[in-house]
Amino acid sequence: MPNFTLKNHLLLAFFLFLVSAAISLFLIKNTKVLDIPNGRSSHSKPTPTIGGVAIVFTFFLSMAILYFFANTTMITEKYFIGFTFSSLLIAGMSFYDDFKCKPFYIKLATQIIAVLVVMSFGIIIHQINFPYNFLWLNYKSLGAASYVITFGWILGMTNAYNFMDGLNGMAGGNAIIASIFFCIISFDQGSNFTYMVSYTLASGTLGFLIFNFPRGKLFMGDIGSTFLGFSFATLSIIASLYDDAHTSLLIIPLLFFHFIYDTFFTFMRRLLKGENVFHAHRTHLYQLFNRLGYTHFQVTMFYYTVALVQGFGALWMIKIEGLERLLVFIPYLIFQIVYSIVIIYHAKKRGIL
Repeated sequence: MPNFTLKNHLLLAFFLFLVSAAISLFLIKNTKVLDIPNGRSSHSKPTPTIGGVAIVFTFFLSMAILYFFANTTMITEKYFIGFTFSSLLIAGMSFYDDFKCKPFYIKLATQIIAVLVVMSFGIIIHQINFPYNFLWLNYKSLGAASYVITFGWILGMTNAYNFMDGLNGMAGGNAIIASIFFCIISFDQGSNFTYMVSYTLASGTLGFLIFNFPRGKLFMGDIGSTFLGFSFATLSIIASLYDDAHTSLLIIPLLFFHFIYDTFFTFMRRLLKGENVFHAHRTHLYQLFNRLGYTHFQVTMFYYTVALVQGFGALWMIKIEGLERLLVFIPYLIFQIVYSIVIIYHAKKRGIL
C-alpha cells in the first residue's frame, strides 16, 4: 500500500475496532436471534447470539480496502478471491445455521462444502519444507495426500474453534492473542498480506469482545466461531506457501495448540467410551474446569495465559531451523497431558463425568 505507514496501519486497525464495536452494540439492542438457556448452557438468560456478524463485516471491509487500495500487499488474485469467497461462504452458511439451529451433521456438510471451495482455488498444502535435505524430503511434493491433509486441517480447525466457543471471552480473546502474535511474526518475516489480515481479525474480534467478556451481553454464534477457525486455518496455508514471508505452517497449530488438544482429547475420550460423538455435550476440558466451580472469568483467563505462553513459544520457534521446530511442541504437550489428567480426575471425583 503506497505510503501506508505504521500510523496508517494503527488508524485502520482502530477504525475496524470502532466499526465492529458499533455493529456489536447495534446487535445487542436490536437482534431477535437469542440463545435460550438449556441443560448444556453456561449462561442463565436469553442472549443475542450473532455477534460474529461484527467480526465478519469488519473482515470483509478490510478485504475490500486491501483489494482496491493495497496492490503492493496483495497475494495472487486467485488465492485472494479463493480465501475471501470461501470465508464469505462459511460465514453465510453459519449465519443461516444460527437462525435455523440445524443439527450437527447439516453444519458439517456445509463446512465440507466451504473447505472444498477453498481447495478448488488452489489453496492446498502441496509441499512441506524439510531443511537440510532431510532424507529425500526437502520440498517434497505431497501429491494426492496434499488434498487429504488440507481437507483435514481446515475442517478440523473450523470445528475445534466452534467447539471451544462455550464460555464468555474464550473464543474471542484467544483469537485476539493468536492474531497479534501471528501479525508480529509474519511482519517480522517480510509479510504484507498476512500481517494485515491478522490485525484485521484482532481488531474486529476486539470490537465484539468488549461486549462478550467478562459479561456475556453478546455471543458470537456459529457465524463467528466457524468463521474464525476456518480463516485461521486457511490463512496459515496462505502465509506458508503464497505470501512473501513464507511463515512456517506450524505457527498457527502452536498458537491454538490448547484448542486443538482439548478438542482432540475430548473427541478420542468420548469415542473410546462408546459415546455418540455427534451428540452435544458439556465435557470438553474447559467446560469441566468451569463445572468444577471455577467462573467463566477464571477459566477464560487461564486459557488466555496458556495462549500467551504459546505465543512466546511461536516467537521462539521461528528462530529454530528445520525439524527441530517440532520439539517446541513437547513442553506444551506435556502441560496439556498433565492438565487433562488433573481435570478428569477431579471431574470423576465430583461425579460430573
